[in-house]
Amino acid sequence: MAKGKDKAEGEGGGKSGKGGILKIVLGAVLLLGLGAGGAYGAFAMGVFGHKEGEAEPDEPKLVRKDEEDPYAPAGDGKDKEAAAPVYGEGGSKYRTVYYSFEEPFTANLADSPGLIQVELAVSTRRDGRVLQWVKTHELAIRSAFIAQLAATTEAEAYDVEGKKKLSARLTKAANHVLEENEGFGGIDAVHFKGFLVQ
Repeated sequence: MAKGKDKAEGEGGGKSGKGGILKIVLGAVLLLGLGAGGAYGAFAMGVFGHKEGEAEPDEPKLVRKDEEDPYAPAGDGKDKEAAAPVYGEGGSKYRTVYYSFEEPFTANLADSPGLIQVELAVSTRRDGRVLQWVKTHELAIRSAFIAQLAATTEAEAYDVEGKKKLSARLTKAANHVLEENEGFGGIDAVHFKGFLVQ
């Protein structure tokens, strides 16, 4: 009987040993999960990982159609009685504003004696600082635009795809000037108001 009793105790001890290991593993996994969740919560709340006084860069923000632009240019007196813009419900959720250059741009074409003359405007969906910067750096932007126009071939000037590529190059040139001077571009596109090749 003593052997039977020892055998019964040995089997029971083995089962409780396996159950004990399972409890330890589950407890460890639970503690790891709680620790990771707590660490994530603390990080999200800014307890650590975010230095005090360190703010995100003050760059122009996208302005939604239903928001007011905190950097909107002051009206010139004509717009005091103008109605607020009404935006459609479709399309982009951000509003687009434009700036038209008053004077046309003229340059020689790259591979011919021909001339190109364009009237241009730029657009942005960001706050009013971008257009303020465009006005401030208009001379440098004009210079960059003329350089890009002078690099345009006659074939590009007559081709629709060539005009799209030129618009993209002009956008890149304007953003380069703004990034160089203000640290941020923000121009979404350059638009042709007039396009003449002669």
